[in-house]
Amino acid sequence: MKVRGTKLSHDEFMNQVISVDHHPEIEYAWATGIAISKFLEGLKQGKIYGAKCNDCDRVVCPPRIFCEECFSPMVEYVELPDTGVVNTFSLAYIRTDASRREKPEIPAVIDIDGTTLTPSGFLHLLDENIPHDQIKVGMKVRAVWKPEAERTGSITDIMYFTKMED
Repeated sequence: MKVRGTKLSHDEFMNQVISVDHHPEIEYAWATGIAISKFLEGLKQGKIYGAKCNDCDRVVCPPRIFCEECFSPMVEYVELPDTGVVNTFSLAYIRTDASRREKPEIPAVIDIDGTTLTPSGFLHLLDENIPHDQIKVGMKVRAVWKPEAERTGSITDIMYFTKMED
């Protein structure tokens, strides 16, 4: 059986450029919707908002427009603390361009305190300076915010989450 394509040697694969670097100029607009707009406005103010279901009392973060449990509209937004618990995490030694990192990024799902649905958190980064043997599921963390003047209403207004003292 003959397969199309060009076979690469190990050396070619490991040491030669196998991608194209191109930066197209693309403009687009994206409507975030009611619930995520409230969430992003809060981040710009240094606050984390969740949505509360008035029928079943669930609180979720990031907020949603309806409750997945009882299908009621979620129209009440509640301010939550900027603390939470690590639900899951990874040590990522590979960048998005497939190059190797010497010190890993630590993506994690953070369940924000005050939510009633677990897991209900969002993906963010942990502080790279936390000793790796101290990172664990269930670890308490706190958001580290950008200075107020630098916030834009983006998830990156939280720079990372850092470990709270036991």
